[in-house]
Amino acid sequence: MTNPALETKGLTKAFGGLMAVDNVSFALAQGELLALIGPNGAGKSTCFNMLMGQLRPTRGSVHLNGADITGLSPRRIWRMGVGRTFQITATYASMTVIENVQMALLSHHGQVFRIFPHAHKMHRDRAMALLEMVGMAAQAERHCAVLAYGDLKRLELAIALAHEPSVLLMDEPTAGMAPRERIALMQLTADIVRDKGVSVLFTEHDMDVVFAHAHRIMVLNRGQLIAEGNVAQVREDPRVQEVYLGGGTVFASEGAAENA
Repeated sequence: MTNPALETKGLTKAFGGLMAVDNVSFALAQGELLALIGPNGAGKSTCFNMLMGQLRPTRGSVHLNGADITGLSPRRIWRMGVGRTFQITATYASMTVIENVQMALLSHHGQVFRIFPHAHKMHRDRAMALLEMVGMAAQAERHCAVLAYGDLKRLELAIALAHEPSVLLMDEPTAGMAPRERIALMQLTADIVRDKGVSVLFTEHDMDVVFAHAHRIMVLNRGQLIAEGNVAQVREDPRVQEVYLGGGTVFASEGAAENA
């Protein structure tokens, strides 16, 4: 049997007396687009931070293609094939679009410390191919400082793909985008999952985006996984309707630990 691309077993994180993530176990299949949803403060970002090594779990484990990566540094996890995009984009505003992707490719190839003065010539064809993939090739020479927010999100996706990850974590990928941009970005992500076989775990507040594109959905509430299944199963789950879909309940007591 093929190992899951990413798997957690009893993943738990406590901040003092607050249980931000409580005994969460799940498996992301190879080539799956899996959504992790829940009200603000449910534990989504804390979970992501443990998967990527920014936080060490209080208990439990994380496995990547069968290998235990619990507690490894973010860089080691990244080197093992896990990419991530963030709620707030992090690009080099003073650089052009293509230069941002070239920097990611230089890092992927371990060339960051011996690049100058020829960095602008290195990996240019591959960078253009990645920009073409995300629909940004026409803006390759523009500086990031002048890009619209939706374009920055697409650029960030190209940067994440430069490392050729087997698993991609996308934390609120459509946050701050217009409705049409949201649908377009997630359709692009779904195409990449289909064509490249990348496994994607994403958090998202826009239910139209989730229901249109996720192969499967997990729902967190107060740090606990309360529901899991396909779109129809999650829509019809009374616990999900009560804590999330019906009223968008926000649990203020958890907001101090995380914002999403």
